[in-house]
Amino acid sequence: MSSSVFEYAPAPESRSIVDIAPSYGLFVDGEFVDGTGEPLKSVNPATEEVLTEVATASEADVDRAVRAARRAFDKVWGPMRPADRGKYLFRIARLLQERAREFAVLESLDNGKPIRESRDVDVPLAAAHFFYHAGWADKLDHAGLGPAPRPLGVAGQVIPWNFPLLMLAWKVAPALATGNTVVLKPAETTPLTALLFAEVCRRADLPPGVVNIVTGAGETGRAVVEHGDVDKVAFTGSTEVGKSIARAVAGTRKKVTLELGGKAANIVFDDAPIDQAVEGIVQGIFFNQGHVCCAGSRLLVQESIHDEVIASLQRRIGTLRVGDPLDKNTDIGAINSAEQLARIRELSDIGEAEGAERWQPACDLPERGFWFPPTVFTNVSPAHRIARDEVFGPVLSVLTFRTPDEAVAKANNTTYGLSAGIWTEKGSRILKIANQLRAGVIWANTFNKFDPTSPFGGYKQSGYGREGGRHGLAAYLKGHDA
Repeated sequence: MSSSVFEYAPAPESRSIVDIAPSYGLFVDGEFVDGTGEPLKSVNPATEEVLTEVATASEADVDRAVRAARRAFDKVWGPMRPADRGKYLFRIARLLQERAREFAVLESLDNGKPIRESRDVDVPLAAAHFFYHAGWADKLDHAGLGPAPRPLGVAGQVIPWNFPLLMLAWKVAPALATGNTVVLKPAETTPLTALLFAEVCRRADLPPGVVNIVTGAGETGRAVVEHGDVDKVAFTGSTEVGKSIARAVAGTRKKVTLELGGKAANIVFDDAPIDQAVEGIVQGIFFNQGHVCCAGSRLLVQESIHDEVIASLQRRIGTLRVGDPLDKNTDIGAINSAEQLARIRELSDIGEAEGAERWQPACDLPERGFWFPPTVFTNVSPAHRIARDEVFGPVLSVLTFRTPDEAVAKANNTTYGLSAGIWTEKGSRILKIANQLRAGVIWANTFNKFDPTSPFGGYKQSGYGREGGRHGLAAYLKGHDA
């Protein structure tokens, strides 16, 4: 009998469109300048090849960037007509579109995500955020945020490694649209698209100091967050770091938004269309190698359809292709770093030791680079660490329920509250269950779909504040809580 898995010929995306310099400095006051810290190496996680060396910003470098942002806010960006600010955002959005292929290839090289995702999701959504917020720039008086809303001043923003360019857009676009200036610290393992974005800012003739990009590790991020002249802190990343930021800014005048970890429940009821639900489960946990804070990492299946769903899910996972992120056929790329791979392995081993059953498809992993196969755990109890801790990798924990009330209780039995999914044919059930779930974003019969017009954020240890939509503007304006 012939194999049911269709064999794909390699379809690699060319690297030639990307020109990576041997080293990069910091982007401060419209210029690339040297950093005074110890430089970092940026590595391609699929091959462990060193891509380039990137400067590290010291406390003094961060201070220089904040002073540049303050000058730009006081003299240029703050007083500028809102409609003119909008024109700059439109220009940035169009340049992102024009250079979309370059950004997509660079993102996959630096991050390890499949080119299909960086090309079809990350880059188009990043441009969409700038287009959307460009439209808001001269309409803030009509946003329902009070009369004559005013910008805060200088925003210090720290972003993670899982969606480097998209998280930059989520942070920078609303800040600029509302009249603030920015000091942004990208993740230490994925700084390259942020540095390419700095070139876009120059091409757009954005006034010097409006956007400043300081690269480095945790100490650089701490210097940005704790700087006395930063008016607004926006952070996306781990709950642990989020707690330390909350402690650092407590008692100061700084406004804060935190978008932290998650352990989302993807709930499948017995009337759900199973093939459609399986696609949503796969999209929910294996998109971006599971490096997604709102990933559907807990699958709650109604007991009567458990075996059917798992069999269908295993068949579907067997067709996923793990490998070269620059191959257009790849479904699951590389894990972002050796450190993250070690954490995924550790939590998976703990899951097995606690009594859960691990299933992985037969798949050949490349010899070099950081890889982990798509993994499903069954016989998971809510007490297991793989059902409680954020793995942040392609690992799914399956639990069962009998009644809708039990589904809600199990879904809410988490310290997090970022997202959830509901799969059912009944609209009334969707509305009732969604109303009972303590999660910031709830998808119905889909998962991991994003739009700049829709606010995103969580409850409990998933953070506070919203990003995107009209709600996301409030976090960057005086007199309005996020």
